[in-house]
Amino acid sequence: MTTRLTLRRPDDWHLHLRDGAMLQAVAPVSADHFGRAIIMPNLVPPVVTSKDAAAYRDRIMAAIGDRPFTPLMTLYLTETTDPGDVAAAAESGLVTAVKLYPAGATTNSQSGVRDIEKALPVLEKMAEIGLPLCVHGEVTTPEVDIFDREAVFIETVLDPLRQRLPQLRVIMEHVTTADGVNYVRDNALNLAATITPHHLILTRNHILVGGIKPHYYCLPVAKRETHRAALVAAATSGHPRFFLGTDSAPHVDPLKESACGCAGVFCAPNTLSCLAEVFEAEGALDHLEAFTSLNGPGFYRLPYNEATVTLVRQDEPVIYPDKIETGDGPVTVFDPGFPLHWRVETD
Repeated sequence: MTTRLTLRRPDDWHLHLRDGAMLQAVAPVSADHFGRAIIMPNLVPPVVTSKDAAAYRDRIMAAIGDRPFTPLMTLYLTETTDPGDVAAAAESGLVTAVKLYPAGATTNSQSGVRDIEKALPVLEKMAEIGLPLCVHGEVTTPEVDIFDREAVFIETVLDPLRQRLPQLRVIMEHVTTADGVNYVRDNALNLAATITPHHLILTRNHILVGGIKPHYYCLPVAKRETHRAALVAAATSGHPRFFLGTDSAPHVDPLKESACGCAGVFCAPNTLSCLAEVFEAEGALDHLEAFTSLNGPGFYRLPYNEATVTLVRQDEPVIYPDKIETGDGPVTVFDPGFPLHWRVETD
């Protein structure tokens, strides 16, 4: 049995660091294990312009200190985003991608896109220059059931957009359904997907059976077991267009444990341990490095990290804190519901 596994230092291709006191508390957690991360722009106000992105990057760098971590900045797509500003930010290396939030889809998405036609000038420019589009792939129309939003988005928004702009490089972030997995597998041109550790573990039963579990609630919401199994099969297959995006999304406990709780799972502290358990259970530890460290840079056309991390399997469970304290209040760490036996060593 494998008890020691050395990987190129992983990257996180979907990460929320928030701002202010929360940023100060959570950024070092990700920086301790990951080499780079795609940073989500859904602050209040959102990161819309290159000036916004530069200022946010500076705040992140101040929060992580001397840790070897590179924040890869994104811009929040709106219907009035300036294509010239996006192109200049990409050319300078300031931004790595642009994020599409359908308006109202998730936390702080109110400024997102309601009419994709109004965002076409930016998307056409991105297709021209090769700048990737990260997509929160759900429709928000009230008549569509929340468990069907991803499948309907693929059919009514994403596929028509890709037919119209086949050169646009698209990442379906936090894919949650067999529909999403199959769509990526069947469409090789300029399309990839990230998968979160919690969607590899949770189904909707974990959220609802035996009482509501607010710390398992995220968007897109966890689906049926058949969908979880499809995600596990994709992640552990070694397929080059599926890779890790934690979607680690911290909220203080009072905002999670309320009558209208926030969506988000804070999984940054134990992501690598969780993934090792999932991949070991599938007999696929030999594909873990591809998922965490190789496939993402390959799609984003970035070099692999030279540094490494080592995962060591131990008999006794690895103990992670139940919560971390921030200047805004406590944040609960994701509990996978089973013991974790893989601990992380960094070089």
